[in-house]
Amino acid sequence: MTKAAVPLLIVLGVLIGLSTHTVVNCGDEDDPDICSAVIGFSPLRGSLIAFAYEGRGRIALRHGDWRRAIADFDEAIHLNPNRASLYRDRAQARRQNGDLALAIEDYDEAIAHDPRLAAPYHQRGLALAAAGDLDRAILSFNTAARLAPSDAQVRLDRGLAFLARGQADDARADFEAALALPAGKGASTRDAARAKLAELASAEPTRVAAPRR
Repeated sequence: MTKAAVPLLIVLGVLIGLSTHTVVNCGDEDDPDICSAVIGFSPLRGSLIAFAYEGRGRIALRHGDWRRAIADFDEAIHLNPNRASLYRDRAQARRQNGDLALAIEDYDEAIAHDPRLAAPYHQRGLALAAAGDLDRAILSFNTAARLAPSDAQVRLDRGLAFLARGQADDARADFEAALALPAGKGASTRDAARAKLAELASAEPTRVAAPRR
């Protein structure tokens, strides 16, 4: 190798590195045009371009453009069908778009690709509950609670499912657990659990002691 070829190879390596970085992380910026430029003009194809579609889909998801997000996640999954996060993100977009049956199918796929994460079980539980399938929703929440025992939101949502199914005691136990667990990013989960416990307390009939003979 000549001395002149060494700097050329270094520059080429840097350019390839920057291109790959842009492809993989274009969704971190809140500008879908960056991802679109990568998709349209990057020499990289195949599974790497799936990151650009995914990034643009995540931007659309953040902005509530569910249809755009679904279309981009469709392309990303077509190019790279083995990433659990793609199915989970498309499921979220489908759930927000009201396509509950399709969202549940995507959560199933996400779990099949990576059964170790609590989030897909939790989110699938929300979709099942919204679809009225409370039995399966609670089973999904059960797994999420096992995988993430310190997640107060999981306990709150499972408690709501129990309450909808008429299991007040189980619901109360989950609401109390949600209050006892760390609040996480905000206090809204604890506030909701506290409000539900107050509703349950006000709905209980007043117990009157039996008269003594």
